[in-house]
Amino acid sequence: MSGVLWVVSPKENANSLLSLMPRIGSPRRSKLCSRLTFSTGVLAYSGAVAHPIRSSEEMVYEVVLKQAALVREQSRVKERALDLDERIETDGLSNWDLLNQAYDRCGEVCAEYAKTFYLGTLLMTPERRRAVWAIYVWCRRTDELVDGPNASYITPKALDRWEKRLTDLFEGRPYDMYDAALSDTVSKYPVDIQPFKDMVEGMRLDLIKSRYQNFDELYLYCYYVAGTVGLMSVPVMGISPESKASTETVYNAALALGIANQLTNILRDVGEDARRGRVYLPQDELAQAGLSDDDIFRGKVTDKWKMFMKGQIKRARMFFDEAEKGVSELNSASRWPVWASLLLYRQILDAIEANGYDNFTKRAYVGKAKKLVSLPVAYGRAVIGPSKLTKQLVSR
Repeated sequence: MSGVLWVVSPKENANSLLSLMPRIGSPRRSKLCSRLTFSTGVLAYSGAVAHPIRSSEEMVYEVVLKQAALVREQSRVKERALDLDERIETDGLSNWDLLNQAYDRCGEVCAEYAKTFYLGTLLMTPERRRAVWAIYVWCRRTDELVDGPNASYITPKALDRWEKRLTDLFEGRPYDMYDAALSDTVSKYPVDIQPFKDMVEGMRLDLIKSRYQNFDELYLYCYYVAGTVGLMSVPVMGISPESKASTETVYNAALALGIANQLTNILRDVGEDARRGRVYLPQDELAQAGLSDDDIFRGKVTDKWKMFMKGQIKRARMFFDEAEKGVSELNSASRWPVWASLLLYRQILDAIEANGYDNFTKRAYVGKAKKLVSLPVAYGRAVIGPSKLTKQLVSR
């Protein structure tokens, strides 16, 4: 499935993620939540699929506009925040102490599974850094529901319960320490719940869908599992006071980066997905290239496959180009981790080409030496002001 927070984390050491796996059967409340009640409610389905007649881009853009409007308002209903003004003692620890521990644990998870991104977050203000960690962990846990070691046990009802937990934490009723960190985060920043719900919708698709007829279908899937992350995190990362770009433009760029990353995932993992019976490439485009699922399952690199892959890589790079225009508009302290992830992930496409388009048996990756070279380049771009860098990118 997807990676998270504008950068895909490795899936090695999956068993060590068991401690992060959400309990979605009979939830236990953390000590921080000991005096908070749980709600019951009706499952709210994604607004992005309410009107299937429209194109995927049109449906997703409505979510973009809604989130951008929230940021412009810069206001939040404070009643949704956890009530931490009363310092309630639990085993000698106050709610503030427990909340700090929750954020620290989120930071540890981010450091373990997204090392490069974690280093970049250290340049952010402490409050923004902690909030980004909380979002990362929620996305990571959500992804592990369908891609983790217990994925075979996950059912649509389990995802319904996970979405109910999401609604509860947005209303100040978290189930555990990780939920508590995110609940506190969304009470402080103008983050809308819809991108989170849409990510859960992406998990539902992974349970029932293994083919995508055209790019419009694939685009919506990429939005669900990766584009949503940009919409979640931009309100926390912030937009530079020097930026002259519209809020919608910045959010569209964040969305484009998520789409680019997921398309890159798909192109990198063709062989791995095929061994699981999954084909995430547009069926109509495969047919136009004279290819079929059988060609993918055979895993043979042919001239037709190379031509097809060249077109797919070109499209992914177009989304990266669009994303670059928006990264420079972020708050200066937030740019480096995003630039680093963008530049590193873009190089995976170069690696696919270097492998002779053999993404059946060879895994494309960026070596440590290239990573070390890319980090200072990313930092250099991060320190350049929005308007100046945007002019450079447009003139390329």
